Amino acid sequence: MHTRKSIITDYFNEAALTRDAWKARNSYYYSRLEKIIAAHVEKNRSVLELGCGTGDLLAAARPSRGVGIDISTKMVEAAQRKYPKFTFLAQDAESLDLSEKFDYIIISDLIGHLSDIWGSLKNLHSVCHKDTKVIITYYNFVWEPVLRLAEKLNLKMRQGYQNWLGRQDIRNFLYLTDFSVEKEGVDILLPKRVPLFSRVCNDYLSQTMLFRWASLLQYFVAMPYSSQAEQSLACSVIVPTRNERNNIDDCVSRIPAMGAHTEIIFVDGASTDGTQEKIEEAIIRQKGKKDIKLVNQVPSEQEKRINAIDGNRVTMLKLGKGDAVRKGFDKASGDILMILDADLTVPPEDLPKFYHALASKKADFVNGSRLVYPLEDEAMPVVNYFGNKFFSLLFTWLLEQPIKDTLCGTKALRKKDYEAIKNGRSYFGDFDPFGDFDLLFGAARQKMKIIEMPIAYKRRRFGYTKVQVYKHGLLLLKMSFIAFMKLKLRKWLFIFIRKN
Repeated sequence: MHTRKSIITDYFNEAALTRDAWKARNSYYYSRLEKIIAAHVEKNRSVLELGCGTGDLLAAARPSRGVGIDISTKMVEAAQRKYPKFTFLAQDAESLDLSEKFDYIIISDLIGHLSDIWGSLKNLHSVCHKDTKVIITYYNFVWEPVLRLAEKLNLKMRQGYQNWLGRQDIRNFLYLTDFSVEKEGVDILLPKRVPLFSRVCNDYLSQTMLFRWASLLQYFVAMPYSSQAEQSLACSVIVPTRNERNNIDDCVSRIPAMGAHTEIIFVDGASTDGTQEKIEEAIIRQKGKKDIKLVNQVPSEQEKRINAIDGNRVTMLKLGKGDAVRKGFDKASGDILMILDADLTVPPEDLPKFYHALASKKADFVNGSRLVYPLEDEAMPVVNYFGNKFFSLLFTWLLEQPIKDTLCGTKALRKKDYEAIKNGRSYFGDFDPFGDFDLLFGAARQKMKIIEMPIAYKRRRFGYTKVQVYKHGLLLLKMSFIAFMKLKLRKWLFIFIRKN
């Protein structure tokens, strides 16, 4: 089985043979990139480059001690031949094995290939001292159609689909991994040399408000800082279930221990496939090892009536996932409350990232985002994907905080903050079947700091989705309209009345 990592490694091993030829064909772009890097690196210092390719960018930084890391052995061999005075090592940037610290670290066009950007940046602290400067460059996704066309016309080296990262995403990753952004900017509006015109576009127009959004290159200069010591907090992971029997064992085994204590609370919505029995088996089997609880979303007598009507249908109960989450939250004893969907499309192994963001007080509310890393095949139907994009733009405007993924089921917040949302629930109304909007709207109204945590979204292995796209989509639109009335229109009317 080919993993994303092995595909990337094979690709760059093959690309090493023609890498320098492609760079020569696009020499203007690469020479400008080298100048940008050189402008932010002091000469004769120690420099580490991750994803060094054939070594040209490292050489342009003029280091006294230069080390290049690349996952491709062929790239490393080519770089060592070109620049024998530097050290080049075949290593995975996501699991560095170096014992020294560097003055500068260059990460140019690499983060698009990383499968865990959060973990990679966290690990980067092992090669940083307090004054290390980390320089990150990445391309602007506005250029995606142009770059794809250039590849088809054989004007640019082909590359696979990369992580979908905007400037806010990169800032967010740096913030979550204890790096402060010292400087950021954009460059290169015209990546080809056109006498006089290229200079006007790239030196002047690319820096104006009118054209900054269209610049091809975005860059960041960041430095490490010591974050506030993390509190040791207890966690409650709420897992709503409805006919998810085949996912229960995986769910139990893969949810990691976090903080002072971790409890797993399954809230079952009248399953008919043996889900409850599977949970009860896990409770007995894991006694003394894992703290697992089962909550019935509906009383047993009502459950019988529901099953008599629904039979083995896999649709969501009319009460909805939101109701299951709230019942789980009410039973939870942890300081931190987390939601994990039982379909395991969000890997449970990502939950500690949510914990760290809350325990270090970087966020009050952590919202999962499935729209950064490439989606696994069939993980999200096309209509869901574009629907999510629409609601993302709508929510960012409504909440006045950047929200990339409104409908990711994985969310985390402190219990005391949830109680504040719960107490103010009547402000928006109580008809959200999923609970996502209820929590997001409530967090925004309580002025909580919402941070998105990108996760790798996987394809469901067992069972069926409970989402009814068009029916639930209309309901979400209705809820968005209510949020508009409460969050925007009311404020506009207040300002108008005050002015008049």
